[in-house]
Amino acid sequence: MDTVTALLESIDQTIFGIHLTRLIIAMVIVFLALILKRVIAHIFTKSLSVAAEKTASSFDDLLVKNIKKPAELLVVVAGLYIALIILQLPSKPVDLAHLGQNIVQGLFMFNIAWGCYNMVSLLEHWLHHWAKKTESTLDDHLVPFIRKTLRIFIVVLAFMFLVQNLGYSISGLLASLGLGGLAVALAAKDSLSNIFGSIMILLDRPFTIGDWIKAGDMEGVVEEIGFRSTRIRTFSKTMITVPNSVLMNMSIDNFSQMPKRRIKLTVGVTYDATPKQMREAVAAIKQLLREHPAIHQDFFLVNFTDFGASSLDIMVYCFTTSTVWGEYLDAREDVCLKIMEKLEELGLEIAFPSQTLYLHDMDKERDQAVTPS
Repeated sequence: MDTVTALLESIDQTIFGIHLTRLIIAMVIVFLALILKRVIAHIFTKSLSVAAEKTASSFDDLLVKNIKKPAELLVVVAGLYIALIILQLPSKPVDLAHLGQNIVQGLFMFNIAWGCYNMVSLLEHWLHHWAKKTESTLDDHLVPFIRKTLRIFIVVLAFMFLVQNLGYSISGLLASLGLGGLAVALAAKDSLSNIFGSIMILLDRPFTIGDWIKAGDMEGVVEEIGFRSTRIRTFSKTMITVPNSVLMNMSIDNFSQMPKRRIKLTVGVTYDATPKQMREAVAAIKQLLREHPAIHQDFFLVNFTDFGASSLDIMVYCFTTSTVWGEYLDAREDVCLKIMEKLEELGLEIAFPSQTLYLHDMDKERDQAVTPS
């Protein structure tokens, strides 16, 4: 009987203003939360991780790995929160209730930030998978940049929430950050515009590495696309480095994206050709293009178009099947030679600029003018 009485008296006792009963219950809850943390860790390690490894995708493996630790900490934070409610900490002489609440809220915010920080890896994994499908290397460099930017943003945002949760005003901090950010933005204006230019190149894809482009007076093959600039190797083998912000404000002619390459000729025949010969010449050139393996058959034109200053002009308009510069020149050369052969077979001559001078007998006209009738 004395033992029971002593136990009841001890239960009614307080330690620092906290009933011993509540303290014991709170400790049991925290202990159960730690046990549940181990159970969740076991579930993630033995069940979810094994199930994720059996799938073909690596996305779920990364998901399980990144949420394992935040999920364990979340159970502990939940246990501390319940224990804090049961304890009913005193507010005098020291406001322990408010302090305990701030600590739990800070741990909760840290846990959320930790989870978001790890989830950035999932986004990076998806972006890497997408970047592998493209030929450009710009997006491969852009993925780490996005990852670092998001993680810095999460850390800064979590820090601001933590400061606010501790009871400090972040208005002054935001004002100083705003002024500092403005100064940095003004100093790095050109760099930022070049980075945005790189992003626009990635999104619009006006060209990729290896493309033959012309932008303003610059013409050559794209060798490298960086965050700040693009390098173009000219045909004279010089290297042009162009800021991306400048490049994106220019009209870009991408020759590598041509599906076919144009041949446009004007064949001049001498004026002694007859209408019959001109019709035969046009028909012969059309037949030549139909049978030529290097000429695209979807569209071509051959017509007698003009009476030139020194020739009868036949327009030849067609496209080659290849856009490679050397193969295009070979096809153009072969077409020109075969046109010459056809005209020679028809007895026609290719005209060249010439003038005919007519001489007038001025003495004879003068004699006729002075002879009396």
